Amino acid sequence: MTTSSEPSANPTPRGSIACVGMGMTLGSHLTPLARSHIKQADVIFAALSDSVVETWLQRMHPDVRSLQPYYAEGKSRMKTYRQWVALMMAEVRAGKRVCGVFYGHPGIFAWSPHKVIEVARAEGFEAHMDPGISAEDCLYADLGIDPGRFGCQHFEASQLLFYERRIDPAGYLVLWQVGLVGDMSLARFHTGPAYRQVLVDRLSRDYPLDHKVIIYRGATLPIEKPRIRRVALRDLPHVPLPAEETVVLPPAEALKPDLAIRARLEALDKLDNAGALASGEIG
Repeated sequence: MTTSSEPSANPTPRGSIACVGMGMTLGSHLTPLARSHIKQADVIFAALSDSVVETWLQRMHPDVRSLQPYYAEGKSRMKTYRQWVALMMAEVRAGKRVCGVFYGHPGIFAWSPHKVIEVARAEGFEAHMDPGISAEDCLYADLGIDPGRFGCQHFEASQLLFYERRIDPAGYLVLWQVGLVGDMSLARFHTGPAYRQVLVDRLSRDYPLDHKVIIYRGATLPIEKPRIRRVALRDLPHVPLPAEETVVLPPAEALKPDLAIRARLEALDKLDNAGALASGEIG
């Protein structure tokens, strides 16, 4: 009796994970590649911004598992995010094609997609992230901002308070999650006016208190329009501010020419031109 050394005709399937972005506005921002990952997956894990968006996703796939119930007031968000990774990896290890669907871009202000891809790759599984249209992309379009014109800095608002960071008031400053600013516990869904006052005090080192700031929230449903409000910096602690809204500070100063650097560059241009003349490149 001989034993065949040929591989099995039905090898155990290898699991995989793809983290894709739903975009910000329902339906219109989903890329063909993200749609393909969703349709080909065995199981979907969803962390989306709106229950309507989640219902729409459920029409695309029969096994959509919401990650939102793992949030809870008083529970550290890092604990929630680790649970998300564990849930997704359990299905990957079981040999399933898993797709994590996240609102906006899956790699922006999203710890779990990066971590689950890191863990999956370390264990030898195929893992991929597909970009999506983010809140930042919508912000540029809705507010008419070109980040290349004056430059643009982005900070998570609490990080700006917790660490010594340098602000350039000659460019745009975009602050994310201002409604949660100052939360060191990672267990709250919002912080109050006193916390935003600390932020205003920090910003007042670089901006006058009457400087107009923009409070922005992109549209998540096709029937919605972006929400855009403008208030003086001093009034920021006293306006309602959900965590989903973003604060933008337009430039408060003009760009200042660096005359020393410009002189060096002009000298280099003269040397280049002289060398071109000597070599006959310029007739």
